[in-house]
Amino acid sequence: MQLKVEETDKWQQVIESVDKDYIPITCVKKVLFKLDNGKRQTLNLYKLRKQGLDYEALELVINKKIGDLSDSQFNIEFVIDVEAVAEHVQPLTDKILAKL
Repeated sequence: MQLKVEETDKWQQVIESVDKDYIPITCVKKVLFKLDNGKRQTLNLYKLRKQGLDYEALELVINKKIGDLSDSQFNIEFVIDVEAVAEHVQPLTDKILAKL
């Protein structure tokens, strides 16, 4: 089965089935900070990448936000950029499947 980049629903299913212990920063769309007081704060990495920030700058932004929230209890949730994953994985998948 070959998935095209445009078929994001299928890519979403693939992504949801993967254990996400390690997430490349280039494949994260947003970082959600859920504070214990019920408030939420969001870092939109997609927009920051569009503004020209590279992965090192994105890591600095995330680390700064974590430092700013260090006096609070919070959970972090990552929203995966399905299109970025598809763009990275599709060429590799095509290459592997071409050899079959």
